[in-house]
Amino acid sequence: MAHVNEWNDPSGLSRREMLRRAGMGFGTLALSGVMADAGLSARAAAEAGAATSLSPLAPKLPQFAPRAKRVIHLFMNGGPSQVDTFDPKPELTKRHGQVLPLNLPTERKTGAAYKSPFSFKKYGQSGLDVSELFAKVGECADDLCVIRSMHADVPNHEPSFMLMNCGDARQARPCLGSWTLYGLGTENQNLPGFVVMVPGGFPTAETQNWQSAFLPGAYQATYIDTSREEIDRLIPNIRDRYLTPAARRDQLDLIQSLNRAHRAARAGDAALDARIESFELAYRMQSEAEEAFDVSREPRYIREMYGPGVHARQLLIARRLLERGVRFVQAWHGPGQPWDDHDDIATKHKFSANQCDQAIAALLKDLKQRGMLDDTLVIWGGEFGRTPTVELPTPGSNLGKTNGRDHNHYGFTMWLAGGGVKGGHVHGRTDDFGFQAVENKVHVHDLHATILHLLGFDHEKLTYRYAGRDFRLTDVHGRVVHEILA
Repeated sequence: MAHVNEWNDPSGLSRREMLRRAGMGFGTLALSGVMADAGLSARAAAEAGAATSLSPLAPKLPQFAPRAKRVIHLFMNGGPSQVDTFDPKPELTKRHGQVLPLNLPTERKTGAAYKSPFSFKKYGQSGLDVSELFAKVGECADDLCVIRSMHADVPNHEPSFMLMNCGDARQARPCLGSWTLYGLGTENQNLPGFVVMVPGGFPTAETQNWQSAFLPGAYQATYIDTSREEIDRLIPNIRDRYLTPAARRDQLDLIQSLNRAHRAARAGDAALDARIESFELAYRMQSEAEEAFDVSREPRYIREMYGPGVHARQLLIARRLLERGVRFVQAWHGPGQPWDDHDDIATKHKFSANQCDQAIAALLKDLKQRGMLDDTLVIWGGEFGRTPTVELPTPGSNLGKTNGRDHNHYGFTMWLAGGGVKGGHVHGRTDDFGFQAVENKVHVHDLHATILHLLGFDHEKLTYRYAGRDFRLTDVHGRVVHEILA
């Protein structure tokens, strides 16, 4: 019989070392549970000198007192026109059909000035100007903080998606939602902390828009195709028709024990850690996700307030998720790129707005009446705006038509609501035609810095060390736009 010594254990640990680690770990294990229940962070435990085994998704303390606890980003896929939505330009109307003195190149050759086919009206005590396209959102004007001086880097969809979501137009970087989850964790361990809803499939740049990149995989979004209405199709495999809950738990425990044994010999394997975490989350979701995503459980008057259609349903789901402790929800308007109107902008922009105006207004009112708007940051906008001039016909694009607008990254509009921003406020200005931001300009990096500030973080200090460098969402750029803070 072979001699058995204390180094024969297949895990690579001696019996003495195993006992030492286990004994030392019992107190930490108890501390982890207490701290997770109290919503304290792993960072706080480390500062107290205690080792910690908290889940990467456990609630964490921000760097300073936050104004917002959760975020919902309403992504208007394709680039809505600022001069047709929230940035009225009387001078553009006067100069309709004339050649404008634009001193910056556009992506493609454009023609004369093209006035907005939509009327504007002042709303609320603030007198905020809003297009007829968003008449119902206009009813919430006193809650909106409209930034009319946004600008980005290039007039192409994919790099602009990446910049808006991940802070870099070219490199694989963690997205805003992943940084938020990394910094704050989530308040509900039975649901994903970061959910992305896109009807009809992936957008341009696909999953890169919600990647965690070099952050641990636990911080990547859970993608939901909201064109699917039935729960079993909306969240595949949410119900197990063959095993009892106890049997499922036993099955998962067996799988996880094998995973942990595999990981013991491969310490620091982030992909393996993410897989183990995803198994646990998938199991926990079976107890709560079905209820959270089922809007039929809402009173009829609430469903009617949001209105019909996919976008209404996904915004109602978004409110239910936020209400249940999900930290970051991104709801894309789709399918396709509904706001990318190179032609027929009068009919196509109206069609797109009709799909979401009522639902967005309902979301704002619903959050407000539930007392959630004050600490929920709502973000509305696309990846860029559109030119105030008509796009000239080109092969394969608006062939023979002169009634649409091209991409425009020089100046566009986004708005924020709740979460510590000034309501009924307009920040910045584009030129008289709505082409270029000229006053109080806000770059996408500045927007990200401001969002992180509202969540309780200094954007220069929320970092992650990777490949020998401390990375952050805003790279080496960004300033907090204090002028829009309440």
